[in-house]
Amino acid sequence: MDLSTPSWFITLLMLSLCAIPASSQDDTAYAKSLLKFKESLTNVTMLDSWREPVQKLCSWNTPVWNGCLCVNDSLWGLKLEGMGLGGKLDINSLSELPLRSLSVMNNNFSGPFPRMRTMTKVVLGDNSFMGKIPMSLLGLPRLVDLQLQDNQFSGRIPDFWQAELKVNFSNNKLEGAIPDTLRNQNASSFSGNLNLCGEPLDPCKRKNSTKKIVIIIAAVVVLALAAFVVLFVFYRRRQKPLKHAKSVDHLQTEEPNKGTVTYKNSDHGKLYFVRNDREKFELEELLRASAEVLGSESFGSSYKAVLFTGQTYVVRRFRNMSNVGKEEFYEHMRRLGRLTHRNLLPLIAFYYRKEEKLLITDFVENGSLASLLHGKRNPNQPLLDWPMRLRIIKGVARGLAYLYKELPMLTLPHGHLKSSNILVDATYEPLLADYALAPVINKDHAQEFMVAYKSPESTQNDTVTRKTDVWSLGILILELLTGRFPANYLKQGRGPSADLASWVNSVVREEWTGEVFDKDVSLARNGEGQMLRLLKIGMCCCEWNVEKRWGLREAVEKIEELKERDSDDDYSSYASEGDFYSSRAMTDDDFSFSRA
Repeated sequence: MDLSTPSWFITLLMLSLCAIPASSQDDTAYAKSLLKFKESLTNVTMLDSWREPVQKLCSWNTPVWNGCLCVNDSLWGLKLEGMGLGGKLDINSLSELPLRSLSVMNNNFSGPFPRMRTMTKVVLGDNSFMGKIPMSLLGLPRLVDLQLQDNQFSGRIPDFWQAELKVNFSNNKLEGAIPDTLRNQNASSFSGNLNLCGEPLDPCKRKNSTKKIVIIIAAVVVLALAAFVVLFVFYRRRQKPLKHAKSVDHLQTEEPNKGTVTYKNSDHGKLYFVRNDREKFELEELLRASAEVLGSESFGSSYKAVLFTGQTYVVRRFRNMSNVGKEEFYEHMRRLGRLTHRNLLPLIAFYYRKEEKLLITDFVENGSLASLLHGKRNPNQPLLDWPMRLRIIKGVARGLAYLYKELPMLTLPHGHLKSSNILVDATYEPLLADYALAPVINKDHAQEFMVAYKSPESTQNDTVTRKTDVWSLGILILELLTGRFPANYLKQGRGPSADLASWVNSVVREEWTGEVFDKDVSLARNGEGQMLRLLKIGMCCCEWNVEKRWGLREAVEKIEELKERDSDDDYSSYASEGDFYSSRAMTDDDFSFSRA
């Protein structure tokens, strides 16, 4: 059984604030689901009491059927421990039940684990489950008891974040360091896993950690020196203009043992312009320009360059594009140069060298959406209220739709959609930046840093699809509405960490009240219904099950329908319509999404 397959999704639902006794009609429906579940099992002697007709499954909090758990005279869970049951757990039948607790310890189950609801306790001990621990367990905000002992689970333990969680992972095939969040557990909870280490077990070997630290320190030192050299050279260039064309060794391209490389009469020493609507300039003019470091990111450093003519540009410097050939790189840059849309930051020119590349774009004064959302607000800066945020997300959706239309050959038309890659111009119109770079970024570097590779389909199944950018759009929508920064953007790699999943789940746990919205956007009057619509759109885009996740066209259409203010008809329609979001209309289930 492979836990990474799409069948390993657990549906996240909000727990009810209070338990409401089920009606006899509900119990009749639940009984049919339980009987369907029974049909998928073998050796069901212990379930002989599961027979029709039955009007109620619970009578005075006592279960009528063996193995059922009752609370407030309602079905609460199943406790099927040590019954000798076998077969595969029927996914569809169990997903129809309002289970808070499921224990199937000491049986012979195998196969996929079902989608479950409102779980606080999951007991799968002493069965035949294999594969990785489902990341979807991280999406159960009230999970307090997780028992997976005596199976064949393998891989690393996810970063469980639930504060009151008690676990038992003993006697599996787990490996790697025990997450910090679980180091307060008893050592016996991890015994029998030969390759686990860290508190409360023996410390992990320091050799690899030391090596990683050395590499990180060396990388930081190199970046710092590179930034210093570039600033120094830019400053010297401004003070002392070049008398003749020189090499670009000032951009750290001097080759060892070969002296300075001169590109005076070579294409390597020239900027290649991909647009005809901009005044051209030479590389030497760019080198003589005054420069200001804008930042150093995972893909490289950015500089603001002001030419003597007063024109201002941004120079992006990339070192992790060395695996793509020259002709392929040129062709892709020409393709990007042909893109023209109100909500795209246009590529103006590029510089090619095997070891590094420069991309030249316009400078946008207002900076990024991330800085507007999370940075210190300038006294003269207007509030990012609901109309302004709606304007921004509509522009983002239009820009993304244009990329999908113009780049049908790319699986990831954007690939790195996040708030820091959305610039905001003087009219607060958004401009998508760093788009469509996945084909030219070295694959290992892309998988380490690009937002698309933090999606559930990438972390779980090592794949990306045309819906992966929709996941990124959903995260952006939630960030825009809540004002919260997705911490997973800061994490490198594609390991089992679920910071981003936890962040999304924290939005769900707000129970969809006004508290979920950022204070500046919550000031809007007569717009609550529209904001809730956008919140729902974001959640539908964040669906972990790729097959159920909205496509971009559907997401853009719903975003375009949004308005700044609610009319009476709009609000009542929003509160009552049954097909606005297909089966996900205004019900408790609507405020949930399945997890992989």
